[in-house]
Amino acid sequence: MPRRPRLKATRRSGDGVKLKCGLRQEFVTGGGPIDREKTMQNTSTPDGALPASFRVSHADRVIDRDSGARKIDLVRYYALVGKLMLVHLRGRPVSLVRAPAGVGGELFFQKHAESSAMPGVKQLDARLDPGHPPMLAVASLQGLLAAAQWNVVEFHTQNALASAYDTPNRLVFDLDPGKGVAWPAIREAAVLLRAFLTQLGLPAFLKTSGGKGLHVVVPIRPQHDWETVKAFSQAIVAHMAQHIPARFVVKSDPANRVGKIFIDYLRNGRGATTVCAWSARTRSGLGISVPLAWDELDQLKAGDQWNVGNVHSRLDVGNAPWNGYARSAKGLDAAMKKLAFSPLA
Repeated sequence: MPRRPRLKATRRSGDGVKLKCGLRQEFVTGGGPIDREKTMQNTSTPDGALPASFRVSHADRVIDRDSGARKIDLVRYYALVGKLMLVHLRGRPVSLVRAPAGVGGELFFQKHAESSAMPGVKQLDARLDPGHPPMLAVASLQGLLAAAQWNVVEFHTQNALASAYDTPNRLVFDLDPGKGVAWPAIREAAVLLRAFLTQLGLPAFLKTSGGKGLHVVVPIRPQHDWETVKAFSQAIVAHMAQHIPARFVVKSDPANRVGKIFIDYLRNGRGATTVCAWSARTRSGLGISVPLAWDELDQLKAGDQWNVGNVHSRLDVGNAPWNGYARSAKGLDAAMKKLAFSPLA
């Protein structure tokens, strides 16, 4: 019987879920028998079929009791959305959230690995993160499926490409509501944040978090280092909290944000991650993070409106709400000047 992973540390996700960090190496590279295997036959899904030779262990194991979703349903989901998701994954360091016991069980956060037994999950240059094993990247649909077979539910990406790791090319603002914040207030918060970003001359793209909030993503030109970009994102949040204190806070502790929204800028730090578009979440219902057009926001009912079970209703839209994302990237110098922000030396 396989041994359980030995743990090294604990961290907490943006949704308050405890994650265990530091898997013993055999659980990254392989080891342990694969029993009760099921071969997945080709399906007629619109975005690609499952390989007939692909084998999934414990395929019928229920990973979310509330929805009844099984492990094989999650693997098939990633086969279905793989092409859409790889647009957001490709070239970025990725962290994997494994949930061997499914929703409600222990979660294991994997950012580095000495080697990988998951085909299509590759190691990056170890020099990108000195003092650690290499970071990981998902390079293909094969990698998505292999990771799902290894009980990965969530895929999180960093704000820089591996090819230019010292200079991030996006900002992420996670609208994280405190206790007592109603959904309409979260939608309004996204609109207010977008309005301020527009005043700064910065584009803003929107996606659901797959959980309880929304993500506002700003494509930027990779011109500044991590510390400067994070400090600038903090300055934006501080400005919002200063001018609209009834709605926003700049500190993340739960007691400080009862009835208010913390705009999480901490995801803009070196090595920090945000759940990737189209990734499932290890939450009841297996919600997914979905790109959204701003004119759809008024009709959005929740941050987990789409999930692994109802994603078919969103496939025709796909990534279209983010058309023009890359070419809209702006440098930060003009925005910094408008905010009277001085880049860090």
